[in-house]
Amino acid sequence: MAKVIKQSDRTSKAPELEQVQKEVAAGRNRAIAALSPSVRNSFTAALFAQGALGNVKLFDALDVMTERVSKANSGDLAALEATLTAQSVALDSIFNEMARRAALNVGEHLGATETYLRLAFKAQAQCRSTLQTLAEIKNPRPVAFVRAQQANISQGHQQVNNGVATAHARGESPNQANELLEVGNGKRMDAGAPGQACGADPTMATVETVDRAPHE
Repeated sequence: MAKVIKQSDRTSKAPELEQVQKEVAAGRNRAIAALSPSVRNSFTAALFAQGALGNVKLFDALDVMTERVSKANSGDLAALEATLTAQSVALDSIFNEMARRAALNVGEHLGATETYLRLAFKAQAQCRSTLQTLAEIKNPRPVAFVRAQQANISQGHQQVNNGVATAHARGESPNQANELLEVGNGKRMDAGAPGQACGADPTMATVETVDRAPHE
């Protein structure tokens, strides 16, 4: 027999169900926050900023991060351009410092010279890459225009092919150049009026019967 659930049992389990739903919602909110790019990077930025700027609260960093992300999503790239510009200047400073230290060790400590030069060249390469990224943001490549041109060329080629197929369907020759020259399959252009046929040679006589051996 089916178990009969009393109204009192339903009433007593309602708070428990509500508590479970709250816990599930809270767990999902924690997961969303933990996997949010803004939250995670705000936490990382706050930790690394403590060495130079002191204690930075997570929620303050999150407010700044959310504001910058919102501006970038709306098309305002001023903050990103400022970041890349500042980073290129810092990388250039690192390059010059490593190069200076390498110069101080030249001739005496070749291992240290090589290490400092390697670090200098890495900073220089990263600076160049940063400046290239900044230049592409300031002056985007005309990718959309090139794709549009390719699409127009492809469309025109397709129209030509369709025209040839249509001509074949109508029984016409698709080779317009040959039509202008009036040349068809197995035909040639008329070089002029046909000449008159030569007459027979009146001086040539009929050949007489040649003597042959009798057939056996």
